[in-house]
Amino acid sequence: MPAYAIAHLQEAAPHPDLAEYLERVTGTFVPFGGRFLVHAAQHEVMEGDWPGGVVVIGFPSMTEARDWWDSPAYRAIVPLRSRHIRGDIILVPGVADDYDPTATASALREASR
Repeated sequence: MPAYAIAHLQEAAPHPDLAEYLERVTGTFVPFGGRFLVHAAQHEVMEGDWPGGVVVIGFPSMTEARDWWDSPAYRAIVPLRSRHIRGDIILVPGVADDYDPTATASALREASR
């Protein structure tokens, strides 16, 4: 089942460390089957408040996503980003191709009785 690394990053001033991070980051996740799904795209806020930007990297599974996050190659470049950009980052599993939200709705109905 696919998994995703999702980052909500605040705006940051240009800095050489950020350029280096961007030059090196792809090489850290490709060995784990990762690929950018969203990066540096202008987003439209439909509800709520969402300052900053969004990054989504897809992986084959949570195992590969975690292995990338914990990899020496990625951990080595994290400070290049984290010293200059505040943000929130999560790893989240995707749903199966046959996912049906009615099962979740049924469980919610049962729990609310």
